[in-house]
Amino acid sequence: MFGSNKTSIPSNSSMDHAGSAAEQALHATQVLAQEALDGLAGGVQELRDQASPILHQASDRASNFAHNTVDALRDQSMRLRDQAARAGANTTHYIRAEPVKSVLMAAATGAALMALVSLLNRTRG
Repeated sequence: MFGSNKTSIPSNSSMDHAGSAAEQALHATQVLAQEALDGLAGGVQELRDQASPILHQASDRASNFAHNTVDALRDQSMRLRDQAARAGANTTHYIRAEPVKSVLMAAATGAALMALVSLLNRTRG
């Protein structure tokens, strides 16, 4: 009477087969992902191993440069201090040897500086 309705219902064995194939595909994907991550980790480690000596070398060079700079500044500072001490000693010796000339030179220098200051004040005002 009524038309036969033949809807196919999958059997348990075909469902088991599809589930098994899906599990295998999932497992294969997980294995490939793990291999890719392992390869990436290995590459990162290799880069780290290659970069480490270069970074140490750069650090050593920077440290040596800093030490050399500090040493050079210290040496230059000592030379300037010695020159200033010698200039002071020479000045003191000259003043003791030539007191009149020293006073006259100091007075002339002071007068020249005052004239310069006075001239600068006039041009501003």
